Amino acid sequence: MGRAQHGDKDARRLSVYHGRRDFARTGEPAGRDAAPGPSARFVVQIHDARRMHFDFRLEVDGVLRSWAVPKGPSGDPRDKRLAVPTEDHPLEYRTFEGVIPAGEYGGGTVIVWDQGTYRPLSHDKHGRPLPFDEALERGHATFWLEGDKLHGEYALTRFRTGAAGEEAWLLIKARDKGRTARPEPHGTPDPHRARSARTGRTLRQVEDQQT
Repeated sequence: MGRAQHGDKDARRLSVYHGRRDFARTGEPAGRDAAPGPSARFVVQIHDARRMHFDFRLEVDGVLRSWAVPKGPSGDPRDKRLAVPTEDHPLEYRTFEGVIPAGEYGGGTVIVWDQGTYRPLSHDKHGRPLPFDEALERGHATFWLEGDKLHGEYALTRFRTGAAGEEAWLLIKARDKGRTARPEPHGTPDPHRARSARTGRTLRQVEDQQT
């Protein structure tokens, strides 16, 4: 597939993202030029919007597949974190930090809590590797995170699909049997005290520097 065809496909996938934002007002990336890197990347952003939450994003097929995780990812396999799908975001959003103006969609402050790369681990019932987008389509995808804070095997599992198309997923940490994973934070991260993995800033510092 040529670059122009890739661009057309990405534009279609980002149509909801573009339709919700006025780029003359928000500093969020329009997402028209980024290309995938050599390794699939992920980001976890803290978003102090109408309700504080974490946004978990995985690079898949030229966009960032995204889930809002109210309590944030946990390193404790006993925790089952609700993850609600949101619209696909452009690859440039992986590094976005700033204040989305009040009145704009998602108005509030954003920092990058964690960032890194991931490896798909999903297999079918016969043990054959599954393409990651297909695993997500089937409703269960496993992957290995190598981030600044999160490490090891995680899974996203769809457990509900509503009549109007609303979905709910669970984000769960695996026990990493037979694998090596560095220690990572357990439980719920405190978003008010958390610092950016990119700049070391807190939500308050980002807000103060942009006002």
